[in-house]
Amino acid sequence: MPGFLSKLLRVLRERRGTDMSFICRHLLSERGEASQTALAQEIINAYGAMNDAQKLQFLEMLSRDFAPSQAEILAAASDYRRAPGPSTLAALAQAVEAPRQELFRRINTAPHGTETLVALRSHMFELSSNGAKFAEMDADVKHLFRSWFNRGFLRLERISWHTAALILEKLIGYESVHEINGWPDLQRRLAADRRCFAFFHPALVDEPIIFLEVALSDGLTGDLEPLLDIHAPVLAPAKFNTAIFYSINNCLNGLRGIPFGNFLIKQVVDELAAEFPHIQTYSTLSPLPLFSRALRDEKNEQGFTRERLSRLLADHSRSFTAASGIHDPVDALFSLLEQPLPHRAVLAEPLERLALAYLTQVRRQGRLYDPVATFHLSNGARLERINAFGNLRPYGLKASFGVTVNYRYLPIEVEENHERFVRGEIQVSNGLIAEQKSVSQAWHGSRRHPSAVTTEPGTRHR
Repeated sequence: MPGFLSKLLRVLRERRGTDMSFICRHLLSERGEASQTALAQEIINAYGAMNDAQKLQFLEMLSRDFAPSQAEILAAASDYRRAPGPSTLAALAQAVEAPRQELFRRINTAPHGTETLVALRSHMFELSSNGAKFAEMDADVKHLFRSWFNRGFLRLERISWHTAALILEKLIGYESVHEINGWPDLQRRLAADRRCFAFFHPALVDEPIIFLEVALSDGLTGDLEPLLDIHAPVLAPAKFNTAIFYSINNCLNGLRGIPFGNFLIKQVVDELAAEFPHIQTYSTLSPLPLFSRALRDEKNEQGFTRERLSRLLADHSRSFTAASGIHDPVDALFSLLEQPLPHRAVLAEPLERLALAYLTQVRRQGRLYDPVATFHLSNGARLERINAFGNLRPYGLKASFGVTVNYRYLPIEVEENHERFVRGEIQVSNGLIAEQKSVSQAWHGSRRHPSAVTTEPGTRHR
């Protein structure tokens, strides 16, 4: 290492604990590649040694001191207005970009740079939940991540029981939809009638970015338990005709909001189609993570108002009264939902109706309330089937009273369904047409209100 660089690093290490701004500005001013990498490594090492309070100070410094200069932006904009052209446009673009973006690019050149920046964004989320404001800096990091983590850099791998134990152990920790209860549970999820695929990035060694779990089955199911039962018999390949995507997990909080899932599902469909040409149905078995909350959200004017609930439940008033002793159907519903399992026969049909309303009608700030529905429907799937009491595990009963939903991916329809969803249309299966019309009429309080939900052409029956 050249003498001047050794001396500089010595000075930087002495000042690391008190003046991270000094080190960051030196990194931006350096032109030599070796110097940049060495300085970036110093920042990475310093950040890794910080406690929570020091990280907060560091992030606040980046947000404050490495933001774009308003004066420079206005001057560059004035120059461009006066003489529009490539040079003034380039100067304006440079002025608009926050200096911290170039700082992050240079940090990324050092070993563990990408890993550090992913962790930094995760810390930003944690601190923002406690009142810190990093929206502008998050936009800068997200802009860079959308380039660094685009599909061209990701590597798809099938995860099997022979995959490295380190990665398998991480999958157990990262599973957030349906908890993996130890190694026997994981081994069953990787058996011959199961598949697991993950995206990896070359800068994050042995670190899955996102993974998808698939059950290969004989027919579509809305019941989760057979898919998670570690004692369930392994189905012979000759009987596979359906691939059910039952769990998709983003692994790293620092990559939240970076789109991976749509690429992953489409590539997994291609992989499975090549391995099992006789599989005809590609579907999910999905949760409704916010259904219970939405049903009780009285402040959302785009949601389940008491009047809408009354109209949706009108056909079930007598059965609700008989089961609960409460005359008002809305009050009776919430009384029965306190202990839903003993009242399965009474609740099954109205829960499916309410879930259909939730998935197709309930909005929040103009968007679908349910994030899982938004993901799959925007990805080109159609709403295939709703299943009352498909998930009887405690977390399923808490989040959605046990309701599950199947979204179906038909390769020939994916692009068209996506385009229709962008225009505000939701595709549903033929089996949901009649109920959807009833739900739409009850929701809007009019038998003539046009529905924004459409169905697949008649030649594409299930």
